[in-house]
Amino acid sequence: MARRRKSRRALSRRKRAVLVVLGLIGAALLAWLDRDVVAPQWSAPSTARGQTFATDSARYHGQAFPVVRIVDGDTLHLAAADLADETTKVRLVGIDAPEMGTNRSQRMYFAEEATALAQRLAYRKTVRVYLDERAGSRDRYQRLLAYIALPDGRFLNEELLSQGCVYADRRFRHGYYQKYLQLEAAARAAGQGLWKNVTPEQMPPWLQKMQSDAPARR
Repeated sequence: MARRRKSRRALSRRKRAVLVVLGLIGAALLAWLDRDVVAPQWSAPSTARGQTFATDSARYHGQAFPVVRIVDGDTLHLAAADLADETTKVRLVGIDAPEMGTNRSQRMYFAEEATALAQRLAYRKTVRVYLDERAGSRDRYQRLLAYIALPDGRFLNEELLSQGCVYADRRFRHGYYQKYLQLEAAARAAGQGLWKNVTPEQMPPWLQKMQSDAPARR
């Protein structure tokens, strides 16, 4: 009996030793994965975004540039080389304008009016650029994300919203998110611009989806 007990104790010690060794190996493997495989997938994008914002902020934030092209109600070009381009393409933060499309058949309701207002307010004007750390400085197309201050101090983003030419973009957060929703609500209540006659089918697909997914009010 004594021999059996000693044998069992020895076997148990060996099992514990094996489990400890396996545990140490597993911990070392996880540490290696976290350092060389897992960590870059999670930390690199955040670090890269911060570095990009810092670089863009140093170059653009609070600086003035002439507007050399209006693409549509929410996109314009500044006279400043950027990346591989001769101009800096800017996407206005917090708003979404009806798309002009590549041809008239693709043009959304009120796209021409939104583009015309942006043209009248900003084209060939020297404007000042302001970035928003919460929104980031670049979108997925590498356009600069910015608020554009007009020569008279008004912001182009807000003027387009207040005059009912664009939608408050609910898809992405930024520093003036609630204010932009209020500006849109005021324009809607007053029947400004597109809000006078727009139908749900004429709204951007993302907004149609949001409205259809929203619970019905009683």
